[in-house]
Amino acid sequence: MAGEKPAVHQEVRVEGGFGYGVIGADLHVFADRGPVYVLEEFRPPAEADAAWLVEMPSRMLNARHEVVEFTGRQDELDRLRQWRDAGPRLAARWLHAPGGQGKTRLAARFAADSIAAGWKVVTATHGPGTVLPPPGSQDLRTDGRAGLLLIVDYADRWPLTHLTWLLSNAVLHQSAVPARVLLLARSGDGWPAVRAALANHQAGTSAQRLPELPDDTGQRADMFHAARDGFARRYGIDDAVGLQPPGPLDDPDFGLTLAVHVAALVAVDAHVAGRRPPADMANLTTYLLDREHLHWTNLFEGRGSRTPPAVMNRTVFTAALTGPSPRSPAKAVLESLDVGLPAEQVLDDHSLCYPPAGPATSVLEPLYPDRLAEDFLALTLPGHAADYPSQHWAGPTAATLLADTEAERLARGMTFLAAAAQRWPHVGPDHLYPLLRKAPRSAVEAGGAVLSALADLDDIAPELLEAIAAQFPDGRRADLDVGTAAITVRLAPHRLLRATGPVEEFDVHTEIGRQLANAGRHQQELGAREQAVAAARRAADGAARPRQRLVADRALAKSLRDLSHCLHHLQRDGEALDAGAEAVAAARRVAAVSPGSYDAELGHSVYVHAKALSNLGRRREALDALREAVEIFRRLARRDRRYEKDFAVHLTALGASLTDAARLPEAVEVSVEAVGIMRRLVGEDPAAHEIDFAELLLHCGNRLSQAGRGDEAVGVAGESVEIYRRLARLNPAAYEPLLARALQSQGPCLAKAGRSPEALAALEESVAVLTRLARTAPASYEPRLIESSLVLAGFLHFDGQHERALAMQHEQLAAYRRLVRGDPDVHEHKFMVLLLSFAAQSAELPGGTDRALEAVDEAIELYRRRPAEVPVLFHGMFREASRTVAEHLDRRGRGPEASEVRAKIAVLPGLSDTTRPRP
Repeated sequence: MAGEKPAVHQEVRVEGGFGYGVIGADLHVFADRGPVYVLEEFRPPAEADAAWLVEMPSRMLNARHEVVEFTGRQDELDRLRQWRDAGPRLAARWLHAPGGQGKTRLAARFAADSIAAGWKVVTATHGPGTVLPPPGSQDLRTDGRAGLLLIVDYADRWPLTHLTWLLSNAVLHQSAVPARVLLLARSGDGWPAVRAALANHQAGTSAQRLPELPDDTGQRADMFHAARDGFARRYGIDDAVGLQPPGPLDDPDFGLTLAVHVAALVAVDAHVAGRRPPADMANLTTYLLDREHLHWTNLFEGRGSRTPPAVMNRTVFTAALTGPSPRSPAKAVLESLDVGLPAEQVLDDHSLCYPPAGPATSVLEPLYPDRLAEDFLALTLPGHAADYPSQHWAGPTAATLLADTEAERLARGMTFLAAAAQRWPHVGPDHLYPLLRKAPRSAVEAGGAVLSALADLDDIAPELLEAIAAQFPDGRRADLDVGTAAITVRLAPHRLLRATGPVEEFDVHTEIGRQLANAGRHQQELGAREQAVAAARRAADGAARPRQRLVADRALAKSLRDLSHCLHHLQRDGEALDAGAEAVAAARRVAAVSPGSYDAELGHSVYVHAKALSNLGRRREALDALREAVEIFRRLARRDRRYEKDFAVHLTALGASLTDAARLPEAVEVSVEAVGIMRRLVGEDPAAHEIDFAELLLHCGNRLSQAGRGDEAVGVAGESVEIYRRLARLNPAAYEPLLARALQSQGPCLAKAGRSPEALAALEESVAVLTRLARTAPASYEPRLIESSLVLAGFLHFDGQHERALAMQHEQLAAYRRLVRGDPDVHEHKFMVLLLSFAAQSAELPGGTDRALEAVDEAIELYRRRPAEVPVLFHGMFREASRTVAEHLDRRGRGPEASEVRAKIAVLPGLSDTTRPRP
């Protein structure tokens, strides 16, 4: 029936595993561990049975039961609504606050509001090591919805690669549907790296910190009253107005939403029991934990459970460290602890007290909320003075569980102990730190979030952090970047105190800068880079002997190169150029001391300076600098094969610069040489060099084609396409854009070799890939889609498909004009090239002369705006296109218009020879 949503049938059938499917989204899966994450449509929870909630009051603190009506946080909720309803199509916000501040409740209220406003709301649950939602299929299509809101809890605990996969999911990249991603986290440390990952999707990004509840506006009192009334209804109390807070709400301990809720819950429960509630936060916590113990005892004595309270206590402690788990691994954990009873029995009895939130097959559901579980761990571990019984088995149990090699379980246990150590001073020195001294590598294996948590602990010894830092991997691991940066920054004062002079201070600041750069924290990186330069200058100023001066100049050159890179990231290219120039001067002093010994440092410095020159449009100077860098690395590669890859990369950069300068024979020569070097390296180690090889092939194919060496270009371009096609099958998000670019380059190569059908097929595929990508990230891929479509249109003309070609050209040129209006600095020069290409093609076609003339006039206007910034390569395009249009005007008897075109070109700087007739 017209207008009816098409039916979708999806059958999910699994034997002996986890079955899960989605409609309208991507599914990322580990081959051996199931989904990387699970997407599930948000639904308000069903109301829990009041009698069941009252059995253990802590159940009412779990946000998923929504016992307490949402109150307060109106300003924060309004900010989220404004973010949702304005801004770009795709936007992400990092909502962060300490545990217990009310992030989950705020997100749930925002989700409900968004559903009421017509949005589809989806939650993302991290997969590995996590109990997942019930098996089945999730319909995540957004038909008829105002937009899509994706909520990601515990975002700071996700590995960055997994978050990156989530953010590339097709469900977020539907061109006609606004999409918002709300990421919940305990701190802001992980945000810069995530924000950098989002840059590839042209997403709006923002962070929002959830502040403590103010103590002077009545918000705490309002929240207490709302929580008290909600809890009282579950206890069957009709009028709870007379129940007052057990302690002063303006106390700093009650700045957390959870603390106010705990105070209200204890006030109600104590009233029912006829007891006086404690007044301070620590004793309010122990009151709730006492109620847990009472329930275990009642259940055991009433024969509802066969597990004694002492064993249940240990099992609850275990669950707090491991988190929920499928039955088989949970059974193995309990058996490893030798709890004295059959593991199956204990798991069943534990599930009576703590039923699973997910599918019925999961067990070891932990105590909630997380902050209460952290306090329970701390109070069960010996060493505190609180009025709560610690247990002798707690330390050994934690040690056994944290010796687990399962990364996800280790990460949770470490995270919870580190959070407990923030508030309970005995947890770190007596328990967590001794475990880490025995096995410092376990902190690294637990992941970046754990490293960040450890760096935040006030009482952790620098020596222990140094032992952990010694376990950092030699190569970079993106999932660890945030954590390794946090520990490096934390160790900085300790390392600087140990430094014996400015050179060692330079080393400390350089390492800080490197780690901050990896974590995407470029603004903070700048401070470290500047400190490294200052330390190197102090070393130079204090150098009394030639050897000291040499060391200082090497440090200065290195620090200035790093500073130039950082300044470029911050779009301060003028300052980046100054730093690069000074780096070269320092490197030349070093190289002069012992010719040949320090050429690599000089080559790197010259290359950085060349890039800075190019970024500012000073292409001729950049070309000279690149030539020098290439010759330096040529000498190095002859002496030491370790420099061959650097040499090939620098040759390719030189080829690009020569192409810009319209020196194609030289560009081809160096590009072919680079490919030859890299081909040999790929033969020796394909995994290490294949991606770089594909890139070099792509550049070389372009230059061979431009130089008229079609057969060679076809072979080289075809190699590049096949590599990228294979890589795109393995990782579409990373390599499909590169495949599209390679296909676009392959098309003209095939055409010049007389293989027109294959050329059209390659270009059609390139446009198809880019069309799909532009739907997900228009700002990133629309310019390339337009360019590729215009190239295809030109070939369609030569294939006789004039009507389709003209329609495509008009549509794509109009689209590019919009881009130029939005950001002329980025798009003007490219649009000029597209117009000239269109003009040259149109002039050759019947009835196309007027279109060609209009395109040339538009290109001339663009040239006149900033003639000095137009690359030399474009001068030749202007000459050829304008000459072609003028000659066609002459042949059609339109001499005055032809003369006008030549006159306009003649007065443009660098183009006067266009008026000379073609031989």
